Amino acid sequence: MFEGFERDQFTSGDITINFVKGGSGPPLLLLHGYPQSHIMWHKVAPRLAEHFTVVVSDLRGYGDSSKPPTTDNHSPYSKRETAKDQVRLMAHLGFDDFYLAGHDRGGRVGHRLTLDHPDKVRKLAVLDIAPTYAMYSSTDFSFATAYYHWFFLIQDHPLPETLIGAAPEFYLRKKFGQWGRDKNAFPEEAMREYLRCFTPETIHASCEDYRASATIDMTHDKADIDAGVGIICPVLALWGNKGYVGNKYDVVAEWKNWGTDVRGAGLPCGHYLPEEAPNETFKALLEFFTT
Repeated sequence: MFEGFERDQFTSGDITINFVKGGSGPPLLLLHGYPQSHIMWHKVAPRLAEHFTVVVSDLRGYGDSSKPPTTDNHSPYSKRETAKDQVRLMAHLGFDDFYLAGHDRGGRVGHRLTLDHPDKVRKLAVLDIAPTYAMYSSTDFSFATAYYHWFFLIQDHPLPETLIGAAPEFYLRKKFGQWGRDKNAFPEEAMREYLRCFTPETIHASCEDYRASATIDMTHDKADIDAGVGIICPVLALWGNKGYVGNKYDVVAEWKNWGTDVRGAGLPCGHYLPEEAPNETFKALLEFFTT
């Protein structure tokens, strides 16, 4: 996977970010979701690298990136801090601004990065998410059932860590089966990497990611809503037509609450767009970032 890409790590302070880099042309940062790592882009990144300088990183708390100690308010895992990691990484690589595509948690990091660093993002693509504040604020029976993990993972340590840690491979494969619609979308080589990285440290850090989303991230979002801060760059929202988000929310309308230049489309897949519908995902991203 990622043949022809350089593999490297970048350290700033006490945080190390693992990443791969390949291709040439305008810079494009790809961010992954839960419970995965940069590996989730392995079908799409090489094709995008024919048009862009593609950087694919592990978010803090995931993959081979740092899992820093947390605090009572979960701020080390806030999307604000996670976004700073990615801005510093791209600056280290010589990119003052860049295109950005994020799936799932990576899309939420991309959302916060674009709000906090509006001069850094040329265009933003968010994959299979509605804005965090909207999803939590409109919680109902349907959402709580489909996204039960949002409420499970935020429980106090060590409850979710202990239960997931008792059978991590079962949990991981169950998640892929629950959210995905194509059991053949995840080759064993990729699954081995996901399992390798799904350590007790990652399990704890990913719970902290969700705890931050339900607390400090909501505070940051509400402050921006109250101040009228929005996304100034063009936004592309993609979702899986066979998944939950696109069937529950008017995704484009939700993102228009944050930005004025928003477009979107559903793809023929479940939650994992880059793995279940790589051709369609590639074409949609290429068109958006080149026009």
